[in-house]
Amino acid sequence: MRFFPAACLTETFFGKGPGGTLMLGDFRQRAEELVHRFEGTVQTVYLDPPFNTGKEFVLRQRCGEAGWRDGKPVLQLPAYSDAWTDEAQLIEMLEAAAVTSRALLKKDGSFFMHIDSRLHARVRLMLDKVFGEKAFVNEIIWAYKSGGRSEQHFSRKHDIILFYRKSPRAYFNIAAVGVPRAQARSNHMRRAVDDMGRPYRAIISQGKEYRYYDDDLVYPGDVWDDVSHLQQKDPQRTGYDTQKPARLLERIIACSTRPGDLVCDLFSGSGTAPAVAAQMDRRFLALDASALAIAVTRKRLLGDAFRLEAPTQTGEPVLKGGMRKGIGFLEAWVDEYGLEAGLCPLSLAGDSALDQLSLGYVRGSVFYAYANAARSKLSPALPQALEVPMLDGQLAMLTVDVLGRRMLHLLEDDGT
Repeated sequence: MRFFPAACLTETFFGKGPGGTLMLGDFRQRAEELVHRFEGTVQTVYLDPPFNTGKEFVLRQRCGEAGWRDGKPVLQLPAYSDAWTDEAQLIEMLEAAAVTSRALLKKDGSFFMHIDSRLHARVRLMLDKVFGEKAFVNEIIWAYKSGGRSEQHFSRKHDIILFYRKSPRAYFNIAAVGVPRAQARSNHMRRAVDDMGRPYRAIISQGKEYRYYDDDLVYPGDVWDDVSHLQQKDPQRTGYDTQKPARLLERIIACSTRPGDLVCDLFSGSGTAPAVAAQMDRRFLALDASALAIAVTRKRLLGDAFRLEAPTQTGEPVLKGGMRKGIGFLEAWVDEYGLEAGLCPLSLAGDSALDQLSLGYVRGSVFYAYANAARSKLSPALPQALEVPMLDGQLAMLTVDVLGRRMLHLLEDDGT
């Protein structure tokens, strides 16, 4: 069995959900293409751009079965730099993102930009210019509890999400984000039960009784203190710094979209927006300039229907494995994947340098993935083999290693 390095421009995945598109690239370089393909089709844009923190953020990548089972070994890989020498350049970039987003939005679409106090004032003025002051809807405060405190100022424990509408007729469904009333509460209202046995509290104002039923949902205001920051051992964690919790995106997507609508994120990062959109039966368009971010997001989307538009990378890893033909199917496996010398500071034997595997067929410049696997806390080991039906095309295996490199390998049975 021999593996031959090859290349493809697109990966196609068959799975659940209405489908989506994940793209590698800087939105500024692909803006014209994005507008040409998706103008006026996006229902909601959510952007979580750089905040100008001055920090270098990382991905903590677990390696092999031991890394996912026990927490070690772990690689710290550079995710992205948030150090800007000129803040004006950052604001200019954010304005370009807002302009592109506005072009992508449907007439009844919504726009959310996630920032913090460093940029809040300048970004608010910029968005007023792009969308118009009357398009502003809410300044949402996401207040959370996290470690650390300062003795020099009040601890900064919130982010800001600026919410704009493209037009006054934008779709918005507050009922979709209702939450149960708190069970334990005390106030001056009278407690009673109606004729149907439903408990409620009541107050009389100006001769009129107002009832508040215990089983009625309550709707969030513009301060969200009920969505937790991701904790260190949260099973959602990918290891990617600045990852946002799924519940935050669930609320944004639920109130501003319907099933089948298109959700867009031009700074996809760890991939929370497209992953949540897919789980909620929405389509997604996600973009990031980092190949490492694309690899992390790809992993979260395995099992969903989507296209990954990003050329595979080149290299000469030592890839050894096998293939077996059955009746109507083929199966293949990897025994060894050796990283090139000097690429990785860790010595990883066997298949420990692999994080994701896909088996499928190459047709033209497209790799069609019919079987996929990835390491996780629940499944730290890769399966012994992947199986696909016998179909037209060149059998191929696509690997994603611990460095985030996506590489395509054609399989040929040489009788060994």
